[in-house]
Amino acid sequence: MLMTNLNHVESADNHKKILEENENVMICCGRMGPMCLPVYDVMEELQEKYTNVKFFDMEFDSPEAHVIKNAPECAGFMGLPFTMHYKNGKVVQATTSIQNMDQIVSILDEQFGKPE
Repeated sequence: MLMTNLNHVESADNHKKILEENENVMICCGRMGPMCLPVYDVMEELQEKYTNVKFFDMEFDSPEAHVIKNAPECAGFMGLPFTMHYKNGKVVQATTSIQNMDQIVSILDEQFGKPE
């Protein structure tokens, strides 16, 4: 389990349930490394502001992470983390590697709307 203040996706079944029960979801699949930590930090900060989005992390090295690692949207991704944005259970954006606050906010605003 990743040591973040985000909710954790612990299995493929849990991933499926999260997508079924939540309209807007952002999942960062990574490790506790230098490219992933800044993304987790931004997500932790934004989860209070974007109350219409559910934020999760998922451990990249877990066999259960195949639901993200093997997604067609991630084909060709090289750098961690793999970040997936879902609306109504469908992938609307997938990114790879480190991202800063502005990049993440831009995606959230475009895909899920600006916070109220």
